[in-house]
Amino acid sequence: MGRIKNQQARESWIGKTLEALPKGSSLLDVGAGECAYKKHCGHLEYLAQDIAQYDGSGDGSGLQTKVWDTTELDFVCDLYDIPEDRQFDTVFCSEVLEHVVDPVRAVEKMARLVKPGGQMILTAPFNSLTHFSPYHYCTGFSRYFYEIHLKRLGFDMKELTPNGGFFDSMDQEIGRMARVRKLYKAGWRGPLTVIFTQLLRLNARLLAAQDGPRMARRSSELQCFGWFVIARKKG
Repeated sequence: MGRIKNQQARESWIGKTLEALPKGSSLLDVGAGECAYKKHCGHLEYLAQDIAQYDGSGDGSGLQTKVWDTTELDFVCDLYDIPEDRQFDTVFCSEVLEHVVDPVRAVEKMARLVKPGGQMILTAPFNSLTHFSPYHYCTGFSRYFYEIHLKRLGFDMKELTPNGGFFDSMDQEIGRMARVRKLYKAGWRGPLTVIFTQLLRLNARLLAAQDGPRMARRSSELQCFGWFVIARKKG
């Protein structure tokens, strides 16, 4: 049915994008956390930064990971305090902007870290549930956030691709219902509830299949998982 899984689609796009970067070029992974994408950067000069305050449990609210390993980082500091004594061919930042107190200032900071002619690779959720709290400050970003700020900062958009669309998002959230119900001890889970939930999810998947190509859903202008962004800094 052309179903799109949020994380799987994002990781596939990131892997292909990073592996296609020129051999020997420099990359700064901003907010790298556990350095999940370092495996795609063996051909690059890879450096990873994170503030490294999240420990897996946070404040216990919302969705937490339970464990979180930041031992692979090259340096630890606040994003806004990254030294500007050098610039990079690529600045990469994935699923981080919702965790910084001022995302506009963060994009401005990253823009200064990109060499003229270099690029910024970004992903962030369009609409996120509370996670990694208390370090969760924004619920998401539309395409217009990237367009207005990157253009203002002297970047040309190379790619702005939606990850899924409205119906894919509904499929994902309906799929979370059992986990959220269990987490908050909400309601009764009986056979009729399970059947009704599965019917709703099947309907969402059928509608998604009729909503255009996998990575060009017509409904993405209304809602999607997030946007895949590559922007080139004018030289």
